[in-house]
Amino acid sequence: MNKYDTIIRNGNIVSEHSIQKGDIGILNGKIVEVCKKIEDSAAANEVIDAEGLHVLPGLIDVHVHFNEPGREHWEGIYTGSRSLAAGGVTTFFDMPLNSDPPLIYPDLFKVKNALAEEKSIIDFGILGGVVPENLDYLEELKKCGVIGFKGFMSNSGIKEFNYIDDNSLFEGLKKIYQLDSVAMLHAESEVITSHLSKEAIEAGRLSAEDYVASRPIVSEIEAVDRAMCMAEATNCKVHIVHASCRDVVERVKLAKDRGVDVTVETCPHYLALTVQDIEKQGAIAKCSPPVREEQVVDQLWQSLIEGEIDIISSDHSPSSPDLKDMSTGKNIFNVWGGISSAQSTLNVLLEEGYFKRGVKLELISKLTSANPAKRFGIYPAKGTISVGSDADLAIIDLNESFILKKEDLQYKHKVSPFLGKNFRGKVTYTIAGGDKIFEKGKIINDSHRGKLIK
Repeated sequence: MNKYDTIIRNGNIVSEHSIQKGDIGILNGKIVEVCKKIEDSAAANEVIDAEGLHVLPGLIDVHVHFNEPGREHWEGIYTGSRSLAAGGVTTFFDMPLNSDPPLIYPDLFKVKNALAEEKSIIDFGILGGVVPENLDYLEELKKCGVIGFKGFMSNSGIKEFNYIDDNSLFEGLKKIYQLDSVAMLHAESEVITSHLSKEAIEAGRLSAEDYVASRPIVSEIEAVDRAMCMAEATNCKVHIVHASCRDVVERVKLAKDRGVDVTVETCPHYLALTVQDIEKQGAIAKCSPPVREEQVVDQLWQSLIEGEIDIISSDHSPSSPDLKDMSTGKNIFNVWGGISSAQSTLNVLLEEGYFKRGVKLELISKLTSANPAKRFGIYPAKGTISVGSDADLAIIDLNESFILKKEDLQYKHKVSPFLGKNFRGKVTYTIAGGDKIFEKGKIINDSHRGKLIK
């Protein structure tokens, strides 16, 4: 009997602290050895030659919308998990709101979990919702196995998933603290965004610039400040999702400095797209908060480099094509606001960060693997290449470049604001639970199935 199922040989092994050349031994889905050289190659069923390649812990995307049950025609768990695997992601957390019905009551947890066990080719966590009407069900949702709770401080765009008013948010944070869980908050001011949007529409101001102006940076700042005060008063752990600019990140930093247990994420589209991309691509580049001006993108990168950002996730939020159709009316306010980006997170970080701005691979790994795992209590099983950790790995070739094409995308709908863009650095292999599931542009193990992460 072989000592290993797989040996990865001569790779540049990336951690959040260093890069060391060496070998990795895998057995029964776990990493069982990490060293400079495993002497006996014959002791493995398979040897992967990673000479010249970099081996990263598999990415953990804590923010995707796969919409099952009920809206799988937007994106499903099967196609969504395949797209993540093609981008080096080995674990994802699915948001509660775009399924129909949304996951705000415990009875839907078993349904969603069963669908994910049946369809996902990588490991997954499931997030519950926190809305005004379900505060008495949060404890039961936690017992079911949700890994955190998502709430909206402004209109979610889904009528069945209400935004959370201040009184309900405060009560929700108190309960989530008692459950030792994490509240993930979409922080935009409902008052500011609803009023400005209404005024723009009534005045016939319907362009991309008008949409961005209706969701100004100050609407994020106002909501974040409010959330931070409530987090401080309740001692609840809070994660601010998809910050679009450095101004927002700095408000989070102020709260951290006074002891609030808070983390903040941004997304690849805020690090690579601008208002001009919405003007050029229309609804494909629409999201909320919206992408900002070029100087705001540069400032956000500086915030990342200086260590003010904790996590990078995709906020992959696709819809069916009809909801993105701007052929009639040319009204940007009427189309779905969500970007398809699950497959491109690492590519954007490599091209825009590593190559253009000198961001170290160690920091990229920290933001996409170690920090997400630590924040949600799954480290060191996930997020690191260490003996005893799950054998979840992304192996990349920094010397290979490519232009993203439709046929490369694993999504249900082959749309992305990154189509046609040139990227340097390519995912060569993705290994999930010790199984090689993606290799050189193709999903090669469609039968691998992920497990629920609690």
